[in-house]
Amino acid sequence: SIPPFPDANLFNLKPPSIMGQAMRMMKYPHAENEINAITGAIITGDSIHPPIPLRWHRLDDGVMGGKSITTHSAGGKGGDKGEEWLHFSGTINTDGGGFTSVRAPISLIPEDTEAIAVRYRGDGKTYKVLLSNGKPAGPFSNNVSWQADLPTCIREGGDGDGADNEKSYSSWEEATLPLSSFIPSFGGRVNKKESLVLVPTEQRQIGLMLSLYRSDGS
Repeated sequence: SIPPFPDANLFNLKPPSIMGQAMRMMKYPHAENEINAITGAIITGDSIHPPIPLRWHRLDDGVMGGKSITTHSAGGKGGDKGEEWLHFSGTINTDGGGFTSVRAPISLIPEDTEAIAVRYRGDGKTYKVLLSNGKPAGPFSNNVSWQADLPTCIREGGDGDGADNEKSYSSWEEATLPLSSFIPSFGGRVNKKESLVLVPTEQRQIGLMLSLYRSDGS
């Protein structure tokens, strides 16, 4: 609870930190971020499904008034298979939030999909892979976001600051994330009460996140 200011009345402002957070929420450029999305990190497809380019936009805790910073860029090809890559990094600020992420809309995931394979180079941090129906999923939303941890490594002798020092990045790795391992979350709150099942055909957005907590809330 917020203690009232002395001589508080109907026209008093809230404490500055709360007002500042509310103003940042109101000014958050959600629509602008989507318009300025960049193409990178394609879904490679298979013999039946063609490659799908993804358009990534940033979505961080600024949407709830936080101060964390998301940066992302794309270009060139990486890995021994020559895939187009996406570079994502974030700086977490715990004042009013605690996450950075990038999201991309996706078309229909085949019903028989059992896992997602991710090729990446890491900086020693644990990121999260996200799946959702693409609708707003704030703290008071009923829309579930599915999350799976993606631990990364750094090169031997690296300093763990891969966002600023590419020499710290690991070599290209690949992780297979079974859909059954994704944990349901509502606005960052891990669901521990209901028995929910991830339905591939309902997912319309994929994301990468760096946050204070892992997928299980730890």
